[in-house]
Amino acid sequence: MIIVKIGGNILDNPERLQAFLLDFAQMPGPKVLVHGGGKIASALGQKLGITPKMVEGRRITDAETLDLVTMVYGGLVNKNVVAKLQALGCNAIGLTGADANIIPAQKRPVREIDYGFAGDVAGPESINADALEFMLEAGLTPVFAPLTHDTKGSMLNTNADTIASVLATALAHKYKVQLVYSFEKKGVLQDAADDASVIPYITAGKYKLLKETGVVNAGMVPKLDNAFAALQQGVAQVLICEGEALPSINTRQYSGTTLSLN
Repeated sequence: MIIVKIGGNILDNPERLQAFLLDFAQMPGPKVLVHGGGKIASALGQKLGITPKMVEGRRITDAETLDLVTMVYGGLVNKNVVAKLQALGCNAIGLTGADANIIPAQKRPVREIDYGFAGDVAGPESINADALEFMLEAGLTPVFAPLTHDTKGSMLNTNADTIASVLATALAHKYKVQLVYSFEKKGVLQDAADDASVIPYITAGKYKLLKETGVVNAGMVPKLDNAFAALQQGVAQVLICEGEALPSINTRQYSGTTLSLN
């Protein structure tokens, strides 16, 4: 099965989103889609007088912002994606981590920075995989918004890359899982200024070297940390590519980055 995470660069562009969802809908077998939506939330928040608060690229989720992202991620973005997939013949069901208790989480502890209502997922063992498997076996395609819950009645804003990773590892005991991170670049780049410098294959050892030499840095580090954590916990393969590469991922024409342990 395949789990695909899409980011704002696709969600913000109606033509790219439609093309991506057509490719996703046509993929055979069980599949899960995880989406972000931060840019859309920020833009709508500005219209409502809610200024986004960011520290090191991470959103501070105060009570007002939590209401905003719950509405935007779990409502506007999620249901629009589900409706578009239905129109393409893909029987999608829109979910947050609160639905069927699939992804319980904990409010991030306050350390140097108070991230507010940000959720940290304990790990794949906390996922209600039985409920997710039930939906997949019923022929449904889950579409997850980047929201979890604290089991005490509060929603939590949670990183979409992390959600994709923990869902993949939770399902790896039953399925051969392919995890795809689709983002704005063609893959992991040797030179951030050169979009053609895609590194086609990265092992755990090579990743360590790329971090040490600064080739991989900033926002790409947590993405790859999540990816290698998933591989260590049974996920068969992790791919990082642009959305347009989705139809080619299992062919010789695939041009993104493939991650493996060795």
